Amino acid sequence: MTKSLSQSLARYWLLPSLIVAWLSLSGAASPQSAAHARVNTSFDSDWRFLKGDAPGAEKADFDDATWRRLNVPHDWSIEGPFDEKNSTGGAGGFLPAGVGWYRKRFSLPADYARRRVFIDFDGVMANSDVWINGFHLGRRPYGYVSFRYELTAHLNFGNKPNAIAVRADNSGQPASRWYTGAGIYRHVRLIVTSPVHIQHWGTFVTTPQVSNDKATIRVQNEVINQSQTARILSIQVEVLDPNGRVVQTAETKPQNINAGATVSFTQDLVVKNPQRWDLDHPNLYRVVARLRDGKTTVDDEIVTFGVREFHFDADTGFWLNGRNFKIKGVCLHHDASAFGAAVPLGAWERRLETLKQLGVNAIRTAHNPPAPEFLDLCDRMGLLVMDELFDCWTVAKNPYDYHLYFREWSNIDVRDTVRRDRNHASIIIYSAGNEIHDTPKADLAKQTLTSLVATFHESDPTRPVTQALFRPNVSHDYDNGLADILDVVGQNYRENEILAAHQQKPSRKILGTENGHDRTVWLPLRDNPPYAGQFLWSGIDYLGESRQWPTVAYNSGLLDRTGAPRPLAFQRQSWWSDKPMVYIARRVAPTALLPTDPGYGTAAQERRPTVLFSDWTPRNPGPHDENVEVYSNCEQVELFLNGKSLGVKPRPTDDSPRVWSVPFAPGTLKAIGMNVGKQAATYELRTAGRPTQILLSADRASIAPIWDDVSYVTATVADDNGVIVPNANDLISFKIGGPGVIAAVDSADNNSHEPFQATARRAYRGGCFVMIKAIAAGKMTLEASGSGLKSGSVIIDASVAKRPR
Repeated sequence: MTKSLSQSLARYWLLPSLIVAWLSLSGAASPQSAAHARVNTSFDSDWRFLKGDAPGAEKADFDDATWRRLNVPHDWSIEGPFDEKNSTGGAGGFLPAGVGWYRKRFSLPADYARRRVFIDFDGVMANSDVWINGFHLGRRPYGYVSFRYELTAHLNFGNKPNAIAVRADNSGQPASRWYTGAGIYRHVRLIVTSPVHIQHWGTFVTTPQVSNDKATIRVQNEVINQSQTARILSIQVEVLDPNGRVVQTAETKPQNINAGATVSFTQDLVVKNPQRWDLDHPNLYRVVARLRDGKTTVDDEIVTFGVREFHFDADTGFWLNGRNFKIKGVCLHHDASAFGAAVPLGAWERRLETLKQLGVNAIRTAHNPPAPEFLDLCDRMGLLVMDELFDCWTVAKNPYDYHLYFREWSNIDVRDTVRRDRNHASIIIYSAGNEIHDTPKADLAKQTLTSLVATFHESDPTRPVTQALFRPNVSHDYDNGLADILDVVGQNYRENEILAAHQQKPSRKILGTENGHDRTVWLPLRDNPPYAGQFLWSGIDYLGESRQWPTVAYNSGLLDRTGAPRPLAFQRQSWWSDKPMVYIARRVAPTALLPTDPGYGTAAQERRPTVLFSDWTPRNPGPHDENVEVYSNCEQVELFLNGKSLGVKPRPTDDSPRVWSVPFAPGTLKAIGMNVGKQAATYELRTAGRPTQILLSADRASIAPIWDDVSYVTATVADDNGVIVPNANDLISFKIGGPGVIAAVDSADNNSHEPFQATARRAYRGGCFVMIKAIAAGKMTLEASGSGLKSGSVIIDASVAKRPR
């Protein structure tokens, strides 16, 4: 587990002592928890679940003894089965939808009766209703937003238990253009505060002035008095540097807060010689805010933030901390293949590490708010983020999508999401929508966008707002004033059109919000300073948007569903990464060009057949020529076949690959990249023999026994020399010993209908994956076997010491 993941998980495990208490598995609060000013408790464990509707299940005395016992986050849809008849269709990956119920019983100490108790859901998919002891707390249609309910007035304290019930309903289908998941698929927490406390998402930290020698840290706190009497209170603030040292302290003058009133506190603190948050040095500070009644702390909150300055410029694009560079982004949906929508943070860490190695420096959360811990991870890994809200407004893309709720809920969802996310150092821009079909109705669309932008700015005036405009020259968005409501004009595809829009009005700041993988897309960004950046569709394959059985996923990613890079990803690395690299691929056919607007034509898989292979084991072993492409950012590349040089080629000025026609011969094909006449990078392919063994390798040799940690184990079908056999499709069975479980199995086969919750998987192009979680400390041994193959094994350590502190 890396430091970034360990720190990100800290919001759910062993938070700083000011705000920590834990419920036991039975749901009873720990006796010492009431001693803290604020208690922040994981509420993930020991739920009861029923797939299907259950009239009366909201009642406190409902009998749920036969329901399945589980912990959340939980996505019941990913458990399948895949079925062509499922109502989600290809849009939802042919996985099931419907109603799911969750119930949990818990007890609270008697002294909590004098406090305020809240429950926080990071996301429930979808149309959730929540009850406490039979009282309906509310309904939230949008499955991607986080929300809070107060429980206080409806709770039992002391020995009498409580029952919370959640009904999630995504039975109306199709409701999305991609796989959404189903159920309580993100984390849940119980929050206990004083009656006078800092509002939910009520602390906002900004850095209005930043220089090398000092930075101004502005801390704004909203405090609400839910008691029956007026109180005179102050806010004390400590600023902790990235090493945890207190570098500045201040306290406001006391203010009178009447009963039922909300009051804002603002103070500026100056930090000398700040350690800035940047891509290569994602330094993070913390603010500890304490609400004080004299010398007594009434409430407290810890907020993480970064000291940095960024802006978009109409002439030169994007700037961060005085440095001008291109935003090299990818669009990501929220699923992680076998985990569905309930994604352990370790899975995201693995994926983001791989993307960063390819030169990616930014993520667009397509097309909805992500889990909050995903943003924590981006903060800690030094990735920029476009935080996007919607895929539609009032005009539907599917019969049961968000258009049904937009008028009532959109500004509420924007406000809540921005207040939740605005302290994240990684977020540089918000997006009000993706390819919105309202825009041809110019007057109504302008009214809607004006309202949304105002809501963004009201909660966060420090960041710009964009929108992924859809065919703007067709709907005349550049001429009717719609585009210029945006702080930064975003456009999907049609790169020359957005450049023309900038030429038409040079004061426009421009950004590619969704773009293809081709070199003809990269060059307009590379060669035009006003073009701030691009976000590729997509960074990783995702479930759904397949359109046609038997395909269940879209193969548009730099990475496949398992998180492994495709050969085309290394061409992108040759353009985007500064680290010397070289890579070899066999091309069997020209790349099929996507239409100008992907997603609005024929089936995805028909558009993007696989034409590049990184192996030297073609199906035809006889005499023939292979078209070989070498991707490299080195000045020169020399290619060798079985030790014989096939020539040296310089780097083309147009960033095209270096191409050889190679008469096939079994053996070793090797490329050497050179800079200033010296070897800088190498890559080689070897011809595979007969499959004889299974090789296992774990990406994490040690993991913690927590929900968010996971080890991905690669199972490779190889020959005697350890070379992967690319045409192997053997069924591989897994068995684990020790304190661990097989969480899921997977492969990159987008046409496979094998279950993810299993102990066997068929190899695809020579390999598959098994994901391991720990349930206690100790050594876990994973074994893999297959018919006629030598078995493989790997040991993974489960260590409580890995739990973040």
